[in-house]
Amino acid sequence: MGEHPSPGPAVAACAEAERIEELEPEADERPAAAAAPEDCDPGNTGYISTGKFRSLLESHSSKLDPHKREVLLALADSHADGQIGYQDFVNLMSNKRSNSFRQAILQGNRRLCSKALLEEKGLNLSQRLIRHVAYETLPREIDRKWYYDSYTCCPPPWFMITVTLLEVAFFLYNGVSLDQFVLQVTHPRYLQNSLVYHPQLRAQAWRYLTYIFMHAGVEHLGLNVALQLLVGVPLEMVHGATRIGLVYVAGVVAGSLAVSVADMTAPVVGSSGGVYALVSAHLANIVMNWSGMKCQFKLLRMAVALICMSMEFGRAVWLRFHPSAYPPCPHPSFVAHLGGVAVGITLGVVVLRNYEQRLQDQSLWWIFVAMYSIFVLFAVFWNIFAYSLLDLKLPPPP
Repeated sequence: MGEHPSPGPAVAACAEAERIEELEPEADERPAAAAAPEDCDPGNTGYISTGKFRSLLESHSSKLDPHKREVLLALADSHADGQIGYQDFVNLMSNKRSNSFRQAILQGNRRLCSKALLEEKGLNLSQRLIRHVAYETLPREIDRKWYYDSYTCCPPPWFMITVTLLEVAFFLYNGVSLDQFVLQVTHPRYLQNSLVYHPQLRAQAWRYLTYIFMHAGVEHLGLNVALQLLVGVPLEMVHGATRIGLVYVAGVVAGSLAVSVADMTAPVVGSSGGVYALVSAHLANIVMNWSGMKCQFKLLRMAVALICMSMEFGRAVWLRFHPSAYPPCPHPSFVAHLGGVAVGITLGVVVLRNYEQRLQDQSLWWIFVAMYSIFVLFAVFWNIFAYSLLDLKLPPPP
């Protein structure tokens, strides 16, 4: 699936790529030395056009490799709006190189052409799918081209597919055993399953994670599966199972812990914590990089995603306050959705934003990891001490 002819011309050979390890250009490869900023921006707007920048590169550095020139242009115009900010211009011309530039130059088999990836013709079905995923998830053209050239579908997006299949399998098993598929959660024996999070059984640590395999009914399962396949699988194709699995599992754990803190008497079921973490991270990434995102009908897609999330959340709120089928235990909580959203717009945004850089190098990554760790520790101590101190009347064990 990932084997396809390169959309652009071949760049420097591997031997030449190894020769420029230090990434310090030769004297004749420093195009801006003779160009004063006021000549490039006579109106003092703080921006120059990409066409002007291209002409500067071509006129002042005849020996600059065409591939390196295209990398410079793609990096400078990271928002794909046809303008280059003055500070970006200064950084590039003073040899301040980003990690993505280093990565592109050091790879001898990198392909990068001047025209946009979207303009390539004659692609087969798998190539069009890869290109579509790139434009759906990545805001910068250089990242989209890099992903298109390097993606091999090995390994495939196994994490989201595996989780989805397990959720469907457990749902079908419970449907047969309970003889009920719609609103399974109203069945008197539903909470007796050892996977459901129940406040009386919160000492059984696995329940904070395994509750994702239990859903309130087919309507609950259907929306969660649709969202995590439509959003989660493309994200995993781009960012890999490790990153997407991290965001998903973090959302799941945050969801159950949030319920144990904010809705202490309610059980939890469903994968909404993980699903909402992925979807909210993706939507936040689109909003933050609106001008660079080239996905078709992005406003309509965001509206549809928000409507689906609102419908599912509204169903959860209605069910939580609906008279319980097994009093005095209430129906499952909706707070897990909010925990997933909180993870998505913090930890998830950082994970999805840094496609070409290591997460360990990002200061925001460590800040949000610290915040998440503090929340988990707080929730653990809360579960140990708060329930007895507050003298809550918990529902009886199932």
